[in-house]
Amino acid sequence: MRVVVVGAGITGLTTALGILDDRPGAQVVVLEAGDRDGGKILTAPFAGHPVDCAADAFLARVPDAIALCDRLGLADELVTPAQRTAYLFSRGTLHRFPPGLVLGVPTDLDALARSGVVSAEGVARAALDLTMGPDQWVAGADGTGTDETRTDETVGDLVRRRLGDEVYEVLVGPLLSGVNAGNADHLSLAAGAPQFAAAIRDHGSLIAGARAQLAASAANAPDAPVFYGLVGGMGRLVDALRQAIDDAGGEIRHRTPVERIAAVPAGGFTVTTRATDPDRPATTVAADAVVVTTPLYVTAPLVAPLAPEVADAMAQVEYASPVMITLAVPKAAVDHPLDASGFLVAGREGLVLTACSWASSKWAHLDSPATAILRASAGRHHDDRPGAMDDDRLVATVLDDLATTMGLHGPPDAVRVTRWPRSLPQFRAGHLDRVAEWRAALSAVAPGLLVAGAGCEGLGLPACVRQGRAAAKMVVDLQF
Repeated sequence: MRVVVVGAGITGLTTALGILDDRPGAQVVVLEAGDRDGGKILTAPFAGHPVDCAADAFLARVPDAIALCDRLGLADELVTPAQRTAYLFSRGTLHRFPPGLVLGVPTDLDALARSGVVSAEGVARAALDLTMGPDQWVAGADGTGTDETRTDETVGDLVRRRLGDEVYEVLVGPLLSGVNAGNADHLSLAAGAPQFAAAIRDHGSLIAGARAQLAASAANAPDAPVFYGLVGGMGRLVDALRQAIDDAGGEIRHRTPVERIAAVPAGGFTVTTRATDPDRPATTVAADAVVVTTPLYVTAPLVAPLAPEVADAMAQVEYASPVMITLAVPKAAVDHPLDASGFLVAGREGLVLTACSWASSKWAHLDSPATAILRASAGRHHDDRPGAMDDDRLVATVLDDLATTMGLHGPPDAVRVTRWPRSLPQFRAGHLDRVAEWRAALSAVAPGLLVAGAGCEGLGLPACVRQGRAAAKMVVDLQF
């Protein structure tokens, strides 16, 4: 079996390792346009520590990433945040998130009222969800519904209808919008919050359903962590994946952008790469199967000769371009206690800052007596103010926002700006149905050509690992 994997992000690397694990002796080559592995996972030295430039953790309740860490011998290196609470900046001040939230849906209305995060009117409006009865349209567990004309809706539509505008804008919106630097008013329910669909289907109420989900989670694992990280940063996972692929006989070629994928009439494919320098001339690689794991705007032109309508649809998926500003600051220069993992910013506050992780409070291995490490995020879909600023202006603006939100004063000791252009896909209603259609169309015209990755079935490490493992199984199950 000869397999080409296009893209050395987490999905691509997991796909390659899965094939090598399940089909010993397979010839697997990963073609990566850039000069490093990991895609949107990157760890680099900062203020004397390895500090992540993007994601620094993954959800613990989803088993896929944990299973991968176990396979790679990293299970003993997993750590949990030292702080399990967070704040929200809303109405001009920081409020600690009330207990009992499920993706922002409140399960304890009394605690919500005491928190001051939303007004008394907002709490009363949310409580109507418990008495208003089930929706006429009942969502399925995957976001599909019984009404054939309405197979998916947006998170904003559902939550505003059930809980009101204030709870959506102050709690659910910031939490879910922060995941993909987008706007949950436009986020597919099926792709972005299937738990909400299950709550409505099973209980006819978001609050009642969230209470049941929280109770079930507590009963199964009352002290279970919410997130896991790695002491050396998420780059440790990338390093371990690379080593495991090498040990299993796979190959990763950097600075090797794919220019064309062609189906061979007798079966299989040829994958043609573009020359990037004298050490990386153009090549053609023969393959029985090809798995493309790149962003959809990169995938689209590769599949266009085989399935132009699929390529056109892929190219329409929009992406956000967030920026991570990492700061080392004296702890004495922060007025607010650093007694949480950080804070989110409600979109209606109008700041460039969207969130700030207090990394040295969140992770014990990053803590030091005098210095705090902050990871500030900026940029949302359709809010590209950070993209229009140079680094100096952006840092100055974010420092002003940090002064407003958490009382930071004085200059930082160190600064790092990491830009992620077109990195976070925006899932519109019906996205998962469209992905299924793309895959079916590709299978019909080019059996053995698969697409996967964050733009297909979800962001976050577990979702990408799950897709990589699924793609590997599909390849191994192909009959040649």
